[in-house]
Amino acid sequence: MSVKKKVNVVWLKRDLRLRDHAPLSAASAHGIPILLIYIFDPSLLNYEDSDPRHWRFVWQSLQDLQKQLSPFNGKIEIFHRHSLDVFTEITDHFEIENVFSHQEIGNDISYQRDKKIAFLLKNKNIPWIEFQTNGVIRGLKNRAEWDELWRKFMIQPPQDVDLEKLHFVSWGNADHELQSLPQAFTERHENFQPGGESYAWKYLISFLNGRHEKYSMHISKPQLSRKSCSRISPYLAYGNLSMRQVYQMTLVQLTKSAYKRGLQNFISRLHWHCHFIQKFESECRIEFENFNRAYDQIVKTRNPNFIRAFETGQTGIPIVDANIRCLIQTGYTNFRMRAMLVSFFCFNLWQDWRDLHFLARQFLDYEPGIHYPQLQMQAGTTGINTLRIYNPIKNALEHDADGTFVKTWIPELKEVPLPQLHTPWILSESEQLLFNCRIGIDYPAPIVNIEETQKHATEIMWAFKKNDDSKREGARILKTHVKSKPMPKKKANKK
Repeated sequence: MSVKKKVNVVWLKRDLRLRDHAPLSAASAHGIPILLIYIFDPSLLNYEDSDPRHWRFVWQSLQDLQKQLSPFNGKIEIFHRHSLDVFTEITDHFEIENVFSHQEIGNDISYQRDKKIAFLLKNKNIPWIEFQTNGVIRGLKNRAEWDELWRKFMIQPPQDVDLEKLHFVSWGNADHELQSLPQAFTERHENFQPGGESYAWKYLISFLNGRHEKYSMHISKPQLSRKSCSRISPYLAYGNLSMRQVYQMTLVQLTKSAYKRGLQNFISRLHWHCHFIQKFESECRIEFENFNRAYDQIVKTRNPNFIRAFETGQTGIPIVDANIRCLIQTGYTNFRMRAMLVSFFCFNLWQDWRDLHFLARQFLDYEPGIHYPQLQMQAGTTGINTLRIYNPIKNALEHDADGTFVKTWIPELKEVPLPQLHTPWILSESEQLLFNCRIGIDYPAPIVNIEETQKHATEIMWAFKKNDDSKREGARILKTHVKSKPMPKKKANKK
């Protein structure tokens, strides 16, 4: 009987980098060979929030790491199988001293996967050591000290390793599995940001060195934000960068920059990023259920025609359709436009937020921990946040004032002059012929009336927000997810 080789396993998930990597650092301290693995798990690949654009980004990230590891005789063993099958085979082939990974604040399917792996490893007496992901704390009961804990984590030194001192073990069994990966995962698509730690640093450095100059001015503009925003969100989502690296580099640049307001706003959004993931970590049921259970009483009838028009960019509302088409083609639009899309779907179309897996599939930077809390906040189902029902026409006039974004993504409207561009249904028949845009033929008429549907949604949502059930649930949510303010000290009575 052959003696099994002793190894430590480092399981890469949403932490596809080599710098500031706590699991890799911990494994290196043991002085035994490291088996570095990534698993394309079919259960995740086939989940309703999954899209080839996500896995293409992962594939590119892995190839970037392979290139970095090559000079050190290192390699990531990449599998295309169910995770439980992979770990079962690895435990049969190697003597595993430890499994190291980051905690993943993912969707339900990734949680179920992790439970199966934990059960297997426990039965085989193999320790699974998980490390905190960014500023998100597992098992946190309330937010009383979270802000300070987040800050302390962010100012700790990055956990880097000397790759020259690592000894990686290779396992040839994994190589043939790459041939079974869909071609859409492994082919480059020019319209999307490329994945990888190397590209992540290029985007971050270019933002800190200059692109942040107009960050605050352009953050809500669908066209200008494509350059002035950092664009590092997919690199954070898949862990090409750690939040700590970004935070510390931004603080350094803040001391040098002449445009401090932009960087200060950017830092606040880094904190916001972790804040929402912490919400999801503490109450992950919101992937499926209304955050505020009182909103279960609201009835919305599913309209397949509305949903189809929304998902194909054929609603007849130019700013909505332009954003959908842009997302489909590039995987990106800014925060304001995302909020507007959810508002339009949930309020103007009066559809349930649970039918918006489409957006998760379109966002290249899809992060479950941000997606679901944000989805519900914009859908008005938290009961604690300000109810925001965005008027898409008003947003178009404010944030695409010159029409550049709409005309870029809706060529049917390219000849329509600016005064009518965002409301083309007001064109007379002769104007439609003149501008080569026949409403209902070349470009659809609006599928809903914005003013009427906004009024209908406002009346219903405000009534629910004010009812006793919503308020009770809101109090529970605030207690769990919002830092309570200390009571003011009473002044002593003067005698």
